[in-house]
Amino acid sequence: MTLQRASLIIVSRHRPAALMRAMAAVVQMDHPEFELIVVTDPSSAKAVRALGLPMKLAEFDRANISAARNIGLEMASAPIVAFLDDDATPEPTWLSRLVAPFADPQVTAATGFVLGRSGLAWQWRAAWVDGDGFDHAFRPPAGVSLFPGTAIRAIKTQGTNCAFRRDDLLAIGGFDECFAFYLDEADVNLRLAGLGAVTAIVPEAVVHHGFAASARRRGDRTPTDLTDIGQSLAFFAARHGLTSGALDKHVADQRSRLIRHMISGKLEPGAVKTLMSGLFRGIRLASNLSRDQTPRPLVATGQAFAPLPETGPRAGCLLFGSNSQRAALEEEARAARARGEIVTLILLSRGMRPHRHSFTENGWWEQSGGRFGRAFRTKSRFNWKTAAERQTQEAVRLSRLRPIFDKS
Repeated sequence: MTLQRASLIIVSRHRPAALMRAMAAVVQMDHPEFELIVVTDPSSAKAVRALGLPMKLAEFDRANISAARNIGLEMASAPIVAFLDDDATPEPTWLSRLVAPFADPQVTAATGFVLGRSGLAWQWRAAWVDGDGFDHAFRPPAGVSLFPGTAIRAIKTQGTNCAFRRDDLLAIGGFDECFAFYLDEADVNLRLAGLGAVTAIVPEAVVHHGFAASARRRGDRTPTDLTDIGQSLAFFAARHGLTSGALDKHVADQRSRLIRHMISGKLEPGAVKTLMSGLFRGIRLASNLSRDQTPRPLVATGQAFAPLPETGPRAGCLLFGSNSQRAALEEEARAARARGEIVTLILLSRGMRPHRHSFTENGWWEQSGGRFGRAFRTKSRFNWKTAAERQTQEAVRLSRLRPIFDKS
């Protein structure tokens, strides 16, 4: 099957290190024909230009992810547009798998699964969103599955792992810029579903997401300001017409989230009150919004398609050993990367420490932990394998996501 061309849009603001790491993973993807569009602040844009990659770049320095995504959408030239956050790294197979369902003309959107910071557990799998803006997790069938929706029930596409038909997204005005970041995807999903959109869930289209710090949260996901969330709630209510008690439930959910952070020691009691005041302030600020407000019209800029060079399928390299072998194995990893291979480096110590797995600044995937520790949270806590057995086990597991070739 021939994959359709794709435009991959990454939005970033004041997180140049995260953006550089995301882009290092992006250039290793096996989709043979996609362009990269980066929308970022002027300082980060300077670092991006220094990479010398042929891409589309726009400078934008406002804390509004919807507006930034729309800038990228208008620059996109491919029939499929995909979105990735700057604090996420895609598996090499991600974009190819996410784009594949669009071979079916009825598919308007697609979303995949998301691993958390440790690579040890799912952060997000599948959910549908209702007309009140609440997510409902569910277990989809194995493999790719298609779901039609309605204006009050739609598959939720995760913002760091989603794709759309460009023209369909343009036709509805893209992302509504009144949503600075919260409920932005729910709004798009419900508007598209109300027009008969079908969404594909693609479990093996996987990205790793780290939740980097931002203007609204710390690196441990503790919020620092809820004003924009309040504004988004009020606008969502005006746009979609919430059922009785829904807004109160949203407010209660936010308060419960803050209390959990307080119990864990991440927030002082006084901070809970201050943050809730910000939430109510945002609701008041947006209270004059009309239900009839519509997003601004978007128009494609007509720029030529600008594919990244040298993407597509390539060889993999699995390096396995102990921490005492790190220096030698890292040297091998650098050599394999220089040959253009996808490198997975597994360094295990003695014991039963749980594993961590992530894409590193060195440009390879690295897994660490105890030789008898678990590599995924749903698996047994203790994994009694010999070194050779463990190597084979991890190679089989990871080969579902990226090319693996045993170089030991």
